[in-house]
Amino acid sequence: MTPEHFVSRLELAAQKDAVRWARRHARDVMSVWRVHPDHTEAVALVVSELVTNAVQHVIKARPAAGPVRLALILRHRGTHLIVEVTDPDVRPPVMQGAVAPGAESGRGLLIVESVSKEWGYYFPPTGGKVVWASLALA
Repeated sequence: MTPEHFVSRLELAAQKDAVRWARRHARDVMSVWRVHPDHTEAVALVVSELVTNAVQHVIKARPAAGPVRLALILRHRGTHLIVEVTDPDVRPPVMQGAVAPGAESGRGLLIVESVSKEWGYYFPPTGGKVVWASLALA
């Protein structure tokens, strides 16, 4: 199988340790796919930010609900890698404007934008949303 056909999917519960597991999974997958360590760190950073955002927003939207599932999908397309995070929340991601220097949150999408070639989101017919980022591997 050539790299442009590599796809990995990880199902996660929307809880705080999901970020750690997602980042670990991304690093393991990048190692198996023989992605350069510099790119692996960028992928791990994007995964961390997107999963953190999904967990935070799902928990705020459904604090008393039962377990909510997220999915991390990694797609190797030869010259670039696509990171997708799915969640059941239909609110679109919003990039914060200026963030106070001491703030502990609000920079996630700014980081994703600075590290990735492009990013966006869409609403699949099955519900929820998918937030994605494309990272150059060349």
